[in-house]
Amino acid sequence: MQLLLDTHAFLWWLVGEAALSAKARKAVADQRNAVYVSAASAWEIATKHRLGKLPGVAAIVHNLQGTLTDQNFIGLPIDIEHAQVAGALPGPLRDPFDRMLIAQAALENLVLVSNEQAFESYAVRRLW
Repeated sequence: MQLLLDTHAFLWWLVGEAALSAKARKAVADQRNAVYVSAASAWEIATKHRLGKLPGVAAIVHNLQGTLTDQNFIGLPIDIEHAQVAGALPGPLRDPFDRMLIAQAALENLVLVSNEQAFESYAVRRLW
């Protein structure tokens, strides 16, 4: 299975947060699964850290690529098609980071690991 971690799932995995579902934790830990982290999550983490909303992530912000390597995760860049699809998504979802993750999951055929039930109304597979 190929997984795309929502930003909260990525951070919860790193800190061992109990809020990460057992099903998600098992899928991420399974070495047979490829685990992707979007550039949109890097952008979101850095932005929220700068704004003081994620004060405990300084080490991650300053060495995200090293963190991905340590976890055997794969960075997923944002390309033009991802941006076009994210911008054109219908519905009331306003968060640009969530819109990008939905677009990437759909276009790259990835299972989105997220607790966001709003994602159910889009054509993506969600694991939680």
